Amino acid sequence: MVPDDSASLAISEAAADPDMPSVDASTPAPSDMPEAAAQTNSEVSDAFEVAADAAPPVPAPPIDPRTQLRLRNDGEHLVLLMPNGPQAEAEGGALVWGELLQHFKQRLNCSEPFWQPNTVVHLAARDRLLDARQLQALEEILTAAQLILKRVATSRRQTAMAAVAAGYSVDQLAAEDTLVQSPPAPGKPLAEPLYLQTTVRGGVEIRHPGTIVVLGDVNPGSSLVAEGDILVWGRLRGMAHAGSRGDRSRCIMALQMHPTQLRLADLVARAPDGPTGDYLPEVAYAGDNGIRIAQAQAFAQQHFNATLERGAQPTDAF
Repeated sequence: MVPDDSASLAISEAAADPDMPSVDASTPAPSDMPEAAAQTNSEVSDAFEVAADAAPPVPAPPIDPRTQLRLRNDGEHLVLLMPNGPQAEAEGGALVWGELLQHFKQRLNCSEPFWQPNTVVHLAARDRLLDARQLQALEEILTAAQLILKRVATSRRQTAMAAVAAGYSVDQLAAEDTLVQSPPAPGKPLAEPLYLQTTVRGGVEIRHPGTIVVLGDVNPGSSLVAEGDILVWGRLRGMAHAGSRGDRSRCIMALQMHPTQLRLADLVARAPDGPTGDYLPEVAYAGDNGIRIAQAQAFAQQHFNATLERGAQPTDAF
């Protein structure tokens, strides 16, 4: 049998011709190229997905709780703590009012309530300046959570006036004070007088570490508590407590004096049960046997005579 040398001759000619493409056994056939490319792309995309899944998500930066509204259980009521305005701004974490309310509302909706329905809330506004609209927005959020805003503690005079006009009880604090006030240092002057041009409605209590001046009526069921004097340019029909830190030299003055109770330091008195005839400006002061009430003109003359007895000399200005 004669061997066929045609196959070997063809291979030798192919190897000798440099222009003829070489055949690689590992290279897939042209018909298999799309499938290989698709497989390669699938493997690359899977690798990117694995890398993306392996990278942990970037958490949101934590927010300092001192820059947010917070509720604290204080026994019989809750205290809503508000961040100090200037302090939060200085520390760079202050939130605008809308964001402050939104974050507080979200926490109320997402957290489990630790209070009973209709629990009373005291707002510790501190030195934050609030107007009537902002107080109303806070009240609406608290009402939706079955909470009742009753009292506002603030060191800002404008906030105190807005709270009284809205019908809340007010604790007017000194700038450096907190909710728990320590006794004043000996010789410490009183705070500036608190002027309120409004009617103090029943159920409202106003506290101030100085003198309280009301240009309006004080209705029954309301109370005024001042470390200094109390002056009511109207009808006093609620409770008034002057010299609340024990100063008996303080007094209570009103155009019409018919209170439910009067207090001067540790002394207590109540108004007569019967109606009073003519209402004249009167002054309540601490006498030898308790609280005494005199007409304003007679009280001024009495103090004028006492001043002369102590050696003062009258002048044209006096």
